[in-house]
Amino acid sequence: MSDNFEIEIAKKFIKELTPSEQFVFLKKVKEAVYIEKYIPDENLFYYCYFLTLRERIRALLPYRTNGLIRYTFAETLKEIEDCIKEYKEKLRKRQNETSELDLIK
Repeated sequence: MSDNFEIEIAKKFIKELTPSEQFVFLKKVKEAVYIEKYIPDENLFYYCYFLTLRERIRALLPYRTNGLIRYTFAETLKEIEDCIKEYKEKLRKRQNETSELDLIK
């Protein structure tokens, strides 16, 4: 990753997430890198970012009151889940490609 990209990621991270969300985000990154063995890159950032957004939406769910708000929350959560799946697939694909290259060497 380029230094410029990492600086932009850090700015976005600080700007958009609350301190408690930053904690969740870092926990998700740590799990993804050390447990799932995903390769740190832009896809990993967005994967963990959407996992954190999902937690944000779930924390707001008790405050939904009428049908329109419930519908909006459900659609938002569905879109976030789709993004999580997409980035997880990208991470797994990259992980498999890397492990195949290691086997070739």
